[in-house]
Amino acid sequence: MPVIAPMPAARPARIPSQRDGAEDVAAAGTTVDHLTETYRAHYRSLLGLAALLLDDTASCEDVVQEAFIRVHSARKRVRDPQKTLAYLRQTVVNLSRSALRRRILGLKLLSKPMPDMASAEEGAYDQLERDSLIKAMKGLQRRQREVLVLRYFADMTEAQVADTLGISLGSVKAYGSRGIAALRIAMEEPV
Repeated sequence: MPVIAPMPAARPARIPSQRDGAEDVAAAGTTVDHLTETYRAHYRSLLGLAALLLDDTASCEDVVQEAFIRVHSARKRVRDPQKTLAYLRQTVVNLSRSALRRRILGLKLLSKPMPDMASAEEGAYDQLERDSLIKAMKGLQRRQREVLVLRYFADMTEAQVADTLGISLGSVKAYGSRGIAALRIAMEEPV
């Protein structure tokens, strides 16, 4: 395969072929050999450039290789072979920016962890227990219900319940104990 040197002219130059004597048209732009040599000579510096913009080695290597592939695909547009390295550097920078944008977008779109909640089944079971407790509480005598609500739901001491209801401490204990026994029986009955 003949080596074709890029011409500084804007239009392609005609170079005779060594194979059969016919003339081929050399495309304007960087040759594959020149691009490959530039890539080999500046791979480490391109990798260092990507490392300044990205955080992991694998991504840096991917970006540099992708830059080479893209510049290789568009090598005919690189009219001045001296600008091949500049094109490679700019492509590395652009691909690094794109990689960072994808990462940021991925982090934004990541689903947030679910709060520590009971499953739907547990929630339904808890609701059933609450409903049956409320039903059982409604079946208690008025004083028993008042003592249990103040003692266990309002978190009052027995003395505070006695003061609030205007009854003796012994009565609070008696109503509380009878109320809990009645609740236990009511809650164990099948619905």
